[in-house]
Amino acid sequence: MAGGAVSNSTYTSNAKAGTKPGNYLFPFILVTSLFLLWGLAYGLLDVLNKHFQEVLNITTKRSTLLQGAYFGAYFLMALPAGMFMNKFGYKKGIIMGLLLYAAGAFLFYPAARALNFDFFLLALFILACGLACLETAANPYVTVLGAKETSEQRLNLSQCFNGLGSFLGPIIGGQLFFGGDNKDLTTVQLTYIVIGVVVLLIAAFFYRTPLPEIKEAEVEGEAVLKDTRPLFAHKHFVWGVVAQFFYVAAQVGVGALFINYVTEYWHGVSNKKASFLLAVGMALFMSGRFVGTALMRKIAPNKLLAVYAFINVLLCAFVMTGNGALSVYALIAVFFFMSIMFPTIFALGVKDLGKHTKQGASFIVMSIVGGASVPYLMGIVTEWKSTAVSYGIPMFCFMVVFYYGWRGYRRS
Repeated sequence: MAGGAVSNSTYTSNAKAGTKPGNYLFPFILVTSLFLLWGLAYGLLDVLNKHFQEVLNITTKRSTLLQGAYFGAYFLMALPAGMFMNKFGYKKGIIMGLLLYAAGAFLFYPAARALNFDFFLLALFILACGLACLETAANPYVTVLGAKETSEQRLNLSQCFNGLGSFLGPIIGGQLFFGGDNKDLTTVQLTYIVIGVVVLLIAAFFYRTPLPEIKEAEVEGEAVLKDTRPLFAHKHFVWGVVAQFFYVAAQVGVGALFINYVTEYWHGVSNKKASFLLAVGMALFMSGRFVGTALMRKIAPNKLLAVYAFINVLLCAFVMTGNGALSVYALIAVFFFMSIMFPTIFALGVKDLGKHTKQGASFIVMSIVGGASVPYLMGIVTEWKSTAVSYGIPMFCFMVVFYYGWRGYRRS
């Protein structure tokens, strides 16, 4: 990373882990696989939103409660997950998250049989509690699996696989949920049963695989060791929580009404085609992370974050015009420039927190609750004005992200 010095940080590992300190390649690969899992869950979410509007005959505003349940779970579960990991370690936190993920996925089966939207909200909430555990564990774990100077690059690389899952989700959902004359929830049942089984198998694999338990507090360097300030005295962390809240709010808002926007402003486009256009956006999202990871070797992460956020402010302004296919292309382009935002904000926010790293990670994951509120607000604006105008809300959110990349990231 530009401007980075050679790290003299060292980490102590649990002797039972079976992995030599500093030999973090295999643990990095294994934990990175988790990013694919929650990317897939998120990629399916926006397709479910439109599918439930039609099959369960609910309004756009009510369907956005899916995002409310999904991201509300992050808010409620992140701190308990952080406390659990502080006591039992990263590995057990990951296994707990996988078990909750599987339980929520299996509950989709009775929810579909009952044709009950509220039951789906409960199932999705439990599933997302598992994802909150995984994110609270995996994101900070990746940042400390190596030199702290390259933590943003590592996290962006891992998040590339989150992008892959987010890309596959709309393709799978569009093909299965909108394929043919499918007007029931049978394919939803089957999809989530398969997901639940796969997640259980991965949980078993984690249970049988040794992982190093890294103690961040013991070895962040002399300056960090001497820093006795409480967590919220670290201004870059506080601004990181704020920026992450607004970023996730923007990301979820952009995706939640994507299919509605495309079918409304691009005449003749079906739900199925709009789902594949969403997949194109997710493909740009994924590729953007690879590109961003490479660019960070030459450009400071905070500067790249600020530039990408500013571009998205301009793109959202054009999306608000509702200018046919051109505005849809602009909306798709937003995904590329969102790509680096979550991991970069996360890595900048937890940097040099020392013993506060796990707790700080919990608060940043809690800030994902921003994704629970904005889609509903966009639904209200859509019913009051139009879908195009509702994209002014993500535009404002990207302004906050721009500020964090410009000034808010600075560590005192």
